[in-house]
Amino acid sequence: MPSLTDGEIRRTLKQVEQTEKQVTLVDGEGHGTGRLVLTIKPMPTRVTADWMAQQWRDKKRLKKKLGSYPAMSLAQAREVFKRDFATPIQKGRSIKIAGDTRPGTVGDLFEAYAKHLKDSEKSSWKEAEKGLNKIADMLGRHRPARDIEPDEVSEVIRPIFERGKKSMADHVRSYIRSAYSWGLKSEHDYRSHSPRRFHLIMNPAAGIPTEPKVVGTRWLDEDEFLRLYRWLECPDTPIHPPYARAVRLLMLTGQRVEEIARLHVDQWDAREKIIDWSKTKNGKSHAIPVPDIAVELIESIKPNEHGWFFPSAMDPEKPVSHGTLYAFMWRQREREVIPVVTNRDLRRTWKTLAGKAGVTKEIRDRLQNHTLQDVSSKSYDRWHYMPEKRAAMKKWNTFVTKILTKKGLKRAA
Repeated sequence: MPSLTDGEIRRTLKQVEQTEKQVTLVDGEGHGTGRLVLTIKPMPTRVTADWMAQQWRDKKRLKKKLGSYPAMSLAQAREVFKRDFATPIQKGRSIKIAGDTRPGTVGDLFEAYAKHLKDSEKSSWKEAEKGLNKIADMLGRHRPARDIEPDEVSEVIRPIFERGKKSMADHVRSYIRSAYSWGLKSEHDYRSHSPRRFHLIMNPAAGIPTEPKVVGTRWLDEDEFLRLYRWLECPDTPIHPPYARAVRLLMLTGQRVEEIARLHVDQWDAREKIIDWSKTKNGKSHAIPVPDIAVELIESIKPNEHGWFFPSAMDPEKPVSHGTLYAFMWRQREREVIPVVTNRDLRRTWKTLAGKAGVTKEIRDRLQNHTLQDVSSKSYDRWHYMPEKRAAMKKWNTFVTKILTKKGLKRAA
């Protein structure tokens, strides 16, 4: 059977428009195995022409759409058919499970990894997507991901490091390494959402050393705790009020910055005085009873129309980001109006002072949602520990109230 031509396709389109009868054009030989066909159908307002890979398998005819004419030209349809369907047909495999065989590009890999983070409900997905988008432009968005060499990754990271941005350089390395690590695992993962496979043989960022981890040790003593809390109640300069309230709640509960920053009305049970997170950093649900002094603070706040307790100053439809809270605290540190402290230090401060208040380490770990690694905790213990948590928060409330009433100063909501 002769091959199709563009002239034959145009003539058939006019014919179908006049006769209003469907016609199927076949490109070349292949009956009994498989071939490329163009199905031209009359519709109420137009005529459609769809390229199909057609296969005879187990005495049944199978079809899979490749694209539409003229958006996909005859030459392009032949190329796709040869590239993605000819081999599966020859091997007797079903074309229903055949797909794009081209190795995925850097852009494909990074987009698929960001989507994986989003689908997994990772709070970092937007930040990762933004960072990877910039990296893709530097490495070459349309280059096959498998062609990237380790020295190319180093050349992307080195200028950032030389500008003194050590943390950012390490983040870039981490983004690339994580994306490629996911890509290697996704090659044969039927759960993968990527439209392409990447045919990776190595992770180009795997051998690049990470920046040495600096383990923090800073925590506030009682006087420093009082000084910071008082400034947050009555700052000496105009600030966005939700920022100061969010940091105060961090100090009073010891929770992760991201979880407090994104506090929503749906997570606050006013009757039980409990904050309940269905999803957290370690992937586990988490709920804490709130000490009375924190209840007063929460109840003094009117969530905005989108339900956020601590909305962003730039976009009230979104909560304040943990990065913005870090920057807010950093600015006050530079002005020397508060103790030298980060928001992570405040979590460490709560851990330390709550221990001084008489709360056991096990319950402090549970209140801060630290993953317990023993077999019993991971696999068997399903008790929620709410009575024990309430008793611990009562101890903490007594202790922190004494701190905040030192020197005759009264707390303000």
